[in-house]
Amino acid sequence: MLDVGLTTFMILATSLVMLMTPGLAFFYGGLGCNKNILSIMMQSFVSMGIGTVLWFAFGYSVCFSGSMHDGTDFFGIIGNFDKAFYHGITPSTLYSPDKRFPEYIFIAYQMMFAIITPALITGAFINRVSFKSYIFFLILWQIFVYYPFVHMVWGGGLLAEWGVFDFAGGITVHATAGFAALASVYFVGRRQKKHEPNNIPLVAIGTALLWFGWYGFNAGSELAVNSITISSFLNTDTAASFAAVTWLLIEWNTGKKKPTFIGLMTGAVAGLATITPAAGYVDIYSAAIIGIIAACGCFVAVKYKESKGWDDALDVWGVHGMGGIIGTICLGFFANSAINSAIPNGLFFGGDGILLFKECVAILFATSYAFIFTLLLFRTINKFIPVRVTEMDQTVGLDIIHHGEVARQSLN
Repeated sequence: MLDVGLTTFMILATSLVMLMTPGLAFFYGGLGCNKNILSIMMQSFVSMGIGTVLWFAFGYSVCFSGSMHDGTDFFGIIGNFDKAFYHGITPSTLYSPDKRFPEYIFIAYQMMFAIITPALITGAFINRVSFKSYIFFLILWQIFVYYPFVHMVWGGGLLAEWGVFDFAGGITVHATAGFAALASVYFVGRRQKKHEPNNIPLVAIGTALLWFGWYGFNAGSELAVNSITISSFLNTDTAASFAAVTWLLIEWNTGKKKPTFIGLMTGAVAGLATITPAAGYVDIYSAAIIGIIAACGCFVAVKYKESKGWDDALDVWGVHGMGGIIGTICLGFFANSAINSAIPNGLFFGGDGILLFKECVAILFATSYAFIFTLLLFRTINKFIPVRVTEMDQTVGLDIIHHGEVARQSLN
């Protein structure tokens, strides 16, 4: 029998996660320059379309069909094609006997994660990658990076069987996307000219939508309404707030010694990314500490990136990549079985360190694979389609060159 309350909750959570991709588009669009607002925003929105088509065809099936335990997947790395084109699933098919909401909702919920993950990467190579090459990158990266890690971590695959935990995407989403972003920076090189954000209020709107949507991202990952759901909801806001304030204070006392709006919002996103793998596994006090660690760690990462001259334009690696790493490692220290009995205690709560070891191995595997595969993927695509746009394209702007549109019309 359908659980109406849980079904309603999951529809709401799915809607919140969907809102994050337009939020990301606004966030990146505001940080970009005037000539490339539409191109960077379109990269997020086109992910919604293509990601949905791929998920319908086989994405959902290879992520969530079969398991290593039953021997029905491919070596614990990827699922099978039993549910391709949603075969055998109807609107009345329940997700599971104990989670009595339609499987259709779970399909949609996980699809929103698949949509936003490759879109995160685009902030690193803004103004430098052709739209055509990005389409091929988007498709192939989802298939060969995102889908395998979803199955391995959440779909009953290799890492899940080994005992790796990732509540809402520190490994599968932020670490893989962040290090793919770093690889893309290595490949495409530096921008012709760096720029200042063109519209900080637009960045604020994007941050607000991301923060709002993140409640569905984290709390919805419990796939139930219970004490863990409530804990992950509050932990999400707590970590984000502590990170935002910490980043603001660090910025206020270093460099130009001014508290900037961009800094405050960047700190919040760093906190959100970092708490993601741990949201449903830690207590509220740990969430606050993780938020502070997130701001310090990601701030240092961004400054290190600048010192090395890496042109990760919108700090995808420093905020999302390092946030995913920091949060996953923190889980090994702060995991609390009193909050969620599914996970063993971390080191600070009497654990033996095995969880920390497994989380570190998983994050090393995920980041290394994402980085190397992304580098190879761009090189392969470049043999058929030029990945980096010309200097003239950068000068004129990708909005008009690639899309024949401009974000702001002249007042003449």
